[in-house]
Amino acid sequence: MVCKIVGMNNADILIIGAGAAGLMAAYELSKAGKKVIILEALDRIGGRAYTLHTGSGLATIELGAEFVHGDLPITLGLLKEAGIKYNLASASMWQYQKGEFTADEFFIEHWDLLITRLNQLKQDMSINAFMQREFSDDKYETMRESVRKYVSGYDTADPQKASCFALLNEWQHEDESAQHRIVGGYGTLMNYLANECKANSGEIHLNTIVKDIYWEPGKVSAITTGGIAYHATKMIVAVPPGVLQAPTQERGAIAFHPLITEHSDTIQQIGFGSVIKILLEFDEAFWENEQTKATTGHDLKDMGFLLSDEDVPTWWTQFPERSTLLTGWLGGPEAEAKKDFSEDEILMQALQSISNIFKLGIDDLKQGLRYGQVVNWTTLPFTRGSYAYDKVNSPAARKILNNPVNSTVFFAGEYLYDGPAMGTVEAAFTSGKYVAERMLK
Repeated sequence: MVCKIVGMNNADILIIGAGAAGLMAAYELSKAGKKVIILEALDRIGGRAYTLHTGSGLATIELGAEFVHGDLPITLGLLKEAGIKYNLASASMWQYQKGEFTADEFFIEHWDLLITRLNQLKQDMSINAFMQREFSDDKYETMRESVRKYVSGYDTADPQKASCFALLNEWQHEDESAQHRIVGGYGTLMNYLANECKANSGEIHLNTIVKDIYWEPGKVSAITTGGIAYHATKMIVAVPPGVLQAPTQERGAIAFHPLITEHSDTIQQIGFGSVIKILLEFDEAFWENEQTKATTGHDLKDMGFLLSDEDVPTWWTQFPERSTLLTGWLGGPEAEAKKDFSEDEILMQALQSISNIFKLGIDDLKQGLRYGQVVNWTTLPFTRGSYAYDKVNSPAARKILNNPVNSTVFFAGEYLYDGPAMGTVEAAFTSGKYVAERMLK
């Protein structure tokens, strides 16, 4: 392939992607005196952490990552270092099924039996195959459906592919009482990392789409769609797995020269979910008013999360902060099935779901809607999904992907994290930090 090189930039280390993993790696490497250049395809940093300032009644909204899921050491350590505050976000969970609201922290029947059977499993398999094998009786039908919805919704995973071992590890380490939100959003933390990198002579080039990577041991070049070349002795590829899994002819995909066949084949063994997030700001928090209390028969003023059987099944508020924002979430195969829907179609399904749950008219909801946005992460060319989940062969794949190609091309991202906080910003930070420390050694 012949490239027209119209510019030249040199660094010790090139980083492709200014998401959490890339920024964390740049933060560590630039502190150690390495000249770092980050190449980011989007017009912003943060990747799947995307804080938006709407200019409406809300100070900030999170279009992507929103919660700190537990007392996570790297994330909370960075927040303390940066002087960024965070608030407890734990809240009550409600369920709406068959026309009834119920408040219960524990939704899955026979949960203890499920965990016991999973702990007895000797050879990994998909959670769908496991449920069919172990809980095929009619009396477990509700349980099977609850597990399917949980894996699809929370993990944004395909139950026919999601690993039992990984899910068990996650479920046994969950701490729902330690959920946090960052004051000012994740964007404040991403900006801190970026500014620290720049303070140590690092560079971040936005709107810079890398199309081709040419490498040999100890030498690597990134060529952009505009024909600009960047050179270094080492590179970190910190883009989402969906981008690496995409055919090279598609927008956002990256081609390696020569091919890195083992890594390119192995990346297909990493699960990568689908998600659609819907953010709706209303004139009032109607779920808190007396009319809703009379209609539902429940006081929902302290409602944090709501699970339902609607087209958009999962909703949450900003509790304990009082806000008129209601966030909808559709994950897994259901989100994949709607990925080609228009934003208007998804917005209408969201409003219809709310209408069905709270017995409110669609026209009334539309009239009270101050701001609405649909984020279909699966269709965005530089993201192509939500976050990683383990398939049965993912642990073996991760070992290969965590090894650099000839000590020259390294990979980083939440999908390379091996632990109970998989799929989180903490996982991305952990991977970026690990790769940087490995390079410095």
